[in-house]
Amino acid sequence: MTSTTSQTALDRPIRAGGGTARVWRPVWAWLRLDLRRRWLSLLTLALLVTLATGVVMTATAGARRGASALDRILAVTSPATVAAAPNEPRFNWDAVRRLPGVEALGTFLLTGNFAIEGHPEVEVSSPAMDDEGMRTVERPAVLAGRLPDPARVDEAVVSPHFVETTGLSVGDTVTALLPTPAETDAAALNEEPISYSGPRQRLTIVGVVRSGWWLREPQDSPGGIAATFAFTEAYRENLVGATGDAAIVNAMVRLRDGAAGIPAFQQALDRVARHPVETLNVVADERSYRETTTFEAVGLAAFALAAYLAALVLVGQAVIRFVIGATADLDVLRTLGLSTRQATVAAAAGPVLASAAGVLAGAGAAVAASPLFPIGSAALVEPDPGVHTDLLVIVAVAGVTLLLVAVAATTTAFAASVRGVRPARPRGSAVARLAYRLGLPVPVQTGVRFALETGRAGAAVRPALVGAVVGVLGVLGSLTFQAGVADAVANPARFGQVFAVGSYVGFGGHDVAPADDLLRAAAADPDVLAVNDTRVDVATVERRPVTLFSLDPVAGHPPSIQVLSGRLPATPGEIVLAPGVASRTGVSVGDVLTVAGRDPAAGTPMRLTGLAFAPQDPHTTYDEGGWVSAGGYRALFTDRLFKFHEIRVEVRAGASASAVRDRLNAAVGADDAFILLLDDIPVDEQQRFRGIAVLPRLLGAFLGVLAVGAVGHALFVGVRRRRHEVAVLRALGTTRWQARAIVLTQAAVIAGVGLAAGVPVGVVLGRALWRAVAMSTPLIYAPPVAALALALVAPAVAVAAGLLSTVPARRAARLRVPDVLRAE
Repeated sequence: MTSTTSQTALDRPIRAGGGTARVWRPVWAWLRLDLRRRWLSLLTLALLVTLATGVVMTATAGARRGASALDRILAVTSPATVAAAPNEPRFNWDAVRRLPGVEALGTFLLTGNFAIEGHPEVEVSSPAMDDEGMRTVERPAVLAGRLPDPARVDEAVVSPHFVETTGLSVGDTVTALLPTPAETDAAALNEEPISYSGPRQRLTIVGVVRSGWWLREPQDSPGGIAATFAFTEAYRENLVGATGDAAIVNAMVRLRDGAAGIPAFQQALDRVARHPVETLNVVADERSYRETTTFEAVGLAAFALAAYLAALVLVGQAVIRFVIGATADLDVLRTLGLSTRQATVAAAAGPVLASAAGVLAGAGAAVAASPLFPIGSAALVEPDPGVHTDLLVIVAVAGVTLLLVAVAATTTAFAASVRGVRPARPRGSAVARLAYRLGLPVPVQTGVRFALETGRAGAAVRPALVGAVVGVLGVLGSLTFQAGVADAVANPARFGQVFAVGSYVGFGGHDVAPADDLLRAAAADPDVLAVNDTRVDVATVERRPVTLFSLDPVAGHPPSIQVLSGRLPATPGEIVLAPGVASRTGVSVGDVLTVAGRDPAAGTPMRLTGLAFAPQDPHTTYDEGGWVSAGGYRALFTDRLFKFHEIRVEVRAGASASAVRDRLNAAVGADDAFILLLDDIPVDEQQRFRGIAVLPRLLGAFLGVLAVGAVGHALFVGVRRRRHEVAVLRALGTTRWQARAIVLTQAAVIAGVGLAAGVPVGVVLGRALWRAVAMSTPLIYAPPVAALALALVAPAVAVAAGLLSTVPARRAARLRVPDVLRAE
């Protein structure tokens, strides 16, 4: 023991016996002594538990919050069921309001608008054409301030991104710039761009709001502002034009039966209009958005689970290591009458108390970090941002963690106490024996033995090696997976989107632009790799509607569409489907399918020659369409029948798609809105990966920090446990610098084992996880390579090992040899 006073304090109650207080007095005396002696090890353990539980609580609570964000905002915003877009002037909305299934209807002006002085980048919400919007339908959640008074001309609400972009918030004022009636009429007839030389109106921002659909803003939005119906009434001619003949008003509609009432409403709406009216299924849009938020929540939950499992391994090893060391020190008291139960509680008490403190600190950290969540798309619909305490998560994680720590500590202490003072035989290492045979310096041999030799004195060996391997494996695996995520986010080709530039030159069977001139200009551009003259329409494949695209390359240069299996269609009797369509239809490559064009009864047999993703379009997704040859399209629809006529351009690798777009616009004398960057039509799944792109990096950082703490703790404990051997070597002539070299060699060997085992396993694990995600998304799998991580992992581990070994090495060099040998 360290002192006669401490020995007497512990020895007296053991001999006294009798009474519960006296029975446990040695335990409290030992705990006070242990806290003084090993406070640094217990503090390190508490910090590890704080980091682990704080991260897990934060991520789990964030996942729960993100998964429920859309449902929570829909519960308070009176959401629309459908948006009706007849896109024709003077539409009879009063008749639509009277339809039996309509519960609420709010109209908005599609043409005519105003601008905000000094902030041309912000988006102005379509002016309200009645007082129903923000009241009976799509009533937004208020994040700050209040909703505007519909009767006030000078009040407005803004979105959260507006606050971020402009720095303005509740109580500030902006100036609305309106066009003249003539300017609105000219813009509605596409005669000239809108300008704002009309009246000016001061608007006071009274609230910051958002809703689940109408006032939802994209990630990169500069923010928006919405005025009142009173504002529209005050400046009606400025907004709708002198006569209002060109003004187009559409509507948001909430149905009593929800999504189930949409078919009946559509039929009734068509009867009112006397022609088919385009509608947007808001419920389906919300369902798609919910899939995105759920994907992000699952990713965050997976991050929490991976972090917790890694923490159990590393923190569990630290707990066991501490308990074994305490039990060994208690062996002396066992000979003086300390019972097995007392020894078990005494050895386990320190780690359990340190873990309890760590759990409390972790819970506080989770609450403090809660304003950062939810992440990704869920953050755009969160109705209650700010500090949030998820008691269920905190109690569950805290309870499970303390239970596991208590079980691990007590069972380890009991097992070690039952063994008593019998020394464990050290288990040698083949590497240490090889170092001896090679005649390496004694400090090197000793350091290798300390790093690899197990047994009672080497109790810290296995935890240190496990910590190093798990750290390298976890960091490299996480960053390899992150490389796959980053590639998917930045590369639309992974989702089959090989066309970077395009234009809609025809709608509803009629071309509205000089398609032939554009095709020639695109084919002659030096940065263009391929041009496809694409016609799009909806066919019926095995009685299921499927959007088909014609494969009709210009100048014989086919686009580089990657086929997942099989080949592209070459004859009129062949078809390629996206894998999602093939899976839902139950067909496979080689099957003969019945495909019908506009007439469902006129089915044509076509052979499925392959599976490939289709272009992402406003009305279909990349995994829902299919390809046919130009001859196949003519057989189904003829060239004059199409829903859309599109020109799609594939750009050479390294070329600027923006430059190609600008040259094509100039070549055909069109404005910048004619030729589009097709990246502006995002793939939903690609957006989902953008929402979780940061998680693998955070997991890697978390595992790295946790591993550094675990290995550092192991080195500290290892030097203390090996102090007798180091003291003997010092007594035999080992210098202080040689004592330091022992610990440095030990750290270097541990780092080497971590690299040798962690690098290959981490790369394989990261790629396997990314392949599983790619197959389930789906997307085209490409083996991810974390090049920077691979280049830096060895030097980073070497530097970390050197820094971690600095303090233990100094302690080994400064051992008081006589005191250590006398105490032992």
